Amino acid sequence: MRNNDTVFKTIFVAITLCLICSAIISSAAVGLRDLQEANQKIDKQSKVLASARLLDKSKSIEELFLSIQEKIIDLDTGEFIDLIDMDSFNESSLARDDTTSIFLTPSEDIALIKRRENYQKIYLHYSNETLKSIILPVRGYGLWGTLYGYLAVKPDLQTIIGLEFFQHKETPGLGGEVDNPRWKALWRNKKIYGDTGEVLISVVKGAVNSSSALSDYQVDGLSGATITSKGVSNLLTFWLGELGYLPFIKRFKKDTLITEKIDV
Repeated sequence: MRNNDTVFKTIFVAITLCLICSAIISSAAVGLRDLQEANQKIDKQSKVLASARLLDKSKSIEELFLSIQEKIIDLDTGEFIDLIDMDSFNESSLARDDTTSIFLTPSEDIALIKRRENYQKIYLHYSNETLKSIILPVRGYGLWGTLYGYLAVKPDLQTIIGLEFFQHKETPGLGGEVDNPRWKALWRNKKIYGDTGEVLISVVKGAVNSSSALSDYQVDGLSGATITSKGVSNLLTFWLGELGYLPFIKRFKKDTLITEKIDV
């Protein structure tokens, strides 16, 4: 009787099984790509809505997002532009391209993002033709990686509605508490800029002293997560400053009646 348990046959069977499994996995990945991209889009839209406190369990994300108007701005000039296709806009791709981003020096790069894209997509929420909130994408390095989120502000561009992160690598129970609803609720109605225009909003170590003159600009720190708390402060200081959205904020306040719908 011939012995079929040869080394060659064993290796042949193992390789064949690996190739078959790889083909099945690859086919599944390709087949599910559109569904995965659609789910990622819905997840981001839900975070945009959550930052502006617009989620409503009685309505779908798609229905709620109809009240959101997407616009692309030039971060250097603060102007709205229409040179980039809205659907294909990808801030990560822009930030990696030397022609569509700038390199940040160590003194500039307090958010530790290395490069800043020249263009960014922002979101405007309207109700009955009236502007109710502006949602600004923000990002910056925490303890283990970059936090990606959305900051929603009132039309005065001074009062915070909410801060929501949709992607991060922070430690659960520590820095991961950026997802805690109780901590996120602390951001509501906090102020951003001081009387002379400097960014004052920050996450402090421990609890905010309610008797402090800066209490309206401060949020309680995350217990046991000093670096993450500092990272959140730094990313907000960067994105609300001159290299971030401040040119847009200045232009918006100067050139646009904030209660009128923008049509550009």
